Amino acid sequence: MPSFDDIFDAIAGAARMMGYVCAPSLLQKVVAACAKQNLMPDLSSYRRNRDALYNGLASFGYECMPPDGAFYLFLKAPGGDGDAFSEAAKAEDILIVSGRSFGCPGYVRIAYCVAYETILNALPGFGRLYQRFCK
Repeated sequence: MPSFDDIFDAIAGAARMMGYVCAPSLLQKVVAACAKQNLMPDLSSYRRNRDALYNGLASFGYECMPPDGAFYLFLKAPGGDGDAFSEAAKAEDILIVSGRSFGCPGYVRIAYCVAYETILNALPGFGRLYQRFCK
């Protein structure tokens, strides 16, 4: 019989595939039509947010890879528990998701498709979390 964690992971994965993470088919068709017309999106805000988040986290000592094409990054959870770290982040008004439901236990997923100011305002909280978990 499958464990609770196995069932939870399967249900969480199915929920993501049903539209919470994956782009709806209509949106995919719109993007394809735009690509045919050589309409290129302005990705500069994503780059700016990615660079600010990645560089800020790296400056504290966090372990993460710079993303290349995503709107989120995976951060190695200090202490190895993504669930505990994402829960602790709430006290800093930071909403991140445990990587466990994305098949990456021990990591957290941080989206940077937010306002630039949101990234900048979150960095001091990430600094305090680093001090709490890593020192």
